[in-house]
Amino acid sequence: MLRAIKLAKLGIFTTTPNPNVGCIIVKNKKIIGQGYHFRTGESHAEINALRMAGKNTKGSTVYLTLEPCNYSNLTPSCCHALINAQIKRIVVATKDPNPKINGKSLKLLQLKGILITKNILSQEAKSINKGFFNRMNKGIPWIQLKLASSLDGKIALFNGNSKWISSKIARKDVQELRAKNSAILSTSKTVLQDNSTLLVKWSKLNYHIKKIYPKKFLRQPIRIILDRLNKIKPNDNIIINPGKIFLIKSKYTLEKWPNYVKQIIIPKINGYFNLKNLFKILGKKGINNILIEAGSILSGFLINYNLIDELILYLTPKLFGNIALNLCNIKKYVNIIDVPNFYFTKIKRIGPDLKLILRPVK
Repeated sequence: MLRAIKLAKLGIFTTTPNPNVGCIIVKNKKIIGQGYHFRTGESHAEINALRMAGKNTKGSTVYLTLEPCNYSNLTPSCCHALINAQIKRIVVATKDPNPKINGKSLKLLQLKGILITKNILSQEAKSINKGFFNRMNKGIPWIQLKLASSLDGKIALFNGNSKWISSKIARKDVQELRAKNSAILSTSKTVLQDNSTLLVKWSKLNYHIKKIYPKKFLRQPIRIILDRLNKIKPNDNIIINPGKIFLIKSKYTLEKWPNYVKQIIIPKINGYFNLKNLFKILGKKGINNILIEAGSILSGFLINYNLIDELILYLTPKLFGNIALNLCNIKKYVNIIDVPNFYFTKIKRIGPDLKLILRPVK
């Protein structure tokens, strides 16, 4: 199962909105087939493994990181392919949370006389599909907030200068983060201030990623821009670089947008977008994961209202001073017990910087 999970991770840049799945087929204590799901619309992990195994599958054991699908959509049903292959036993890490599947495939396989062993390394398997599970179980994507700050918790000098807070190697790591996510969300203020495209720069990815992720398969995440004051214009850098863009507005504007730009209308509450409602809409559009790259105002809002699942902080060993711009604008608290509280899930050194991954205590 560990090998199957490792295989599943190879699709982490390309499978969205599908989950990452790995499959190993074993017979007489030897691996006769293995495969993983690479891209939506292409063969699932089970089919790839069965093809490798050929006609030698009768009486074999299949190790799967996720319950197989039981219906045909863009690809044929994997469940029926496994039945036709006369598999003897299936070891599955976890049920598929998709309501169309969710245990139904396992019941069908059992009815066909196939032995089922389930919940093997289930947490490890779920961890590589956090966004997919979140979307299926809660209707919203997995939300990551990415920030970079000085040692004293500042994101820019007093004059607004913020390039570059983190090191070159840390910025490469951010490219990997972008590549893994279904979408990147920012504000019009941040995008215009940085003259950003929010695109993944394949050339900036690390060598080990390029080996498993050829440039011809580069998948750009959907770019989502909160534009409550209608500041984004068709000739801005973010727009003239092609790729799917959602402009979040409170009303439609009449500018002539490229066909890859879609305006999504969200009512404002007290002058701001209802982000909970927006995340539900984005979940319905098949978005599993969102990486948020924004300034202190949006970051503080998300933290204040407990709207993130994960905080990724690149901490650089520099000091910006007490009149520099704070990491995030959070409301004033009187009691320490009431302040936003996080716990560390990972601490990693990246060049001269630290990469901290935290989750909120809920």
